[in-house]
Amino acid sequence: MDIPALKTTAILIARLIFGGVFVMAATFKFIDITATASYIASAGFPFPLFLAWIAAIFETVLALALLTGAFFSEAALLAAAYVLFLALTFHGPSRWTGNQVDFGFFVDHFTFIAGLLFAAVHGPGDRLALRSSLFNRANASA
Repeated sequence: MDIPALKTTAILIARLIFGGVFVMAATFKFIDITATASYIASAGFPFPLFLAWIAAIFETVLALALLTGAFFSEAALLAAAYVLFLALTFHGPSRWTGNQVDFGFFVDHFTFIAGLLFAAVHGPGDRLALRSSLFNRANASA
């Protein structure tokens, strides 16, 4: 078994999955930004339309970073924090009363967070990655 090739393939697939999730999320927000704003308003946030646009743009930037490998570790850490925020805000304990679906969504967010943290530590891989980073700047040019 060719372990380096398997590792490279697994990392590329993971990047496609991570990026794809954020591409889909951003696309759905852009397609119906008012529905996204309504959902944000239902959680009690002010300026829901503004926040919906910020979320859609942020998710697009995350997708680009995760897919290209540019600022990958930083993006994966930001994505993990963002997903934690989403889990607590939109699927947290206050929404569990008589609703097992939101509890399931809440738990699912943590598996995604775990993958993002793992990816942040290990980086974008050696293939098809721009490898720009704010971390380890001394090693970035090597």
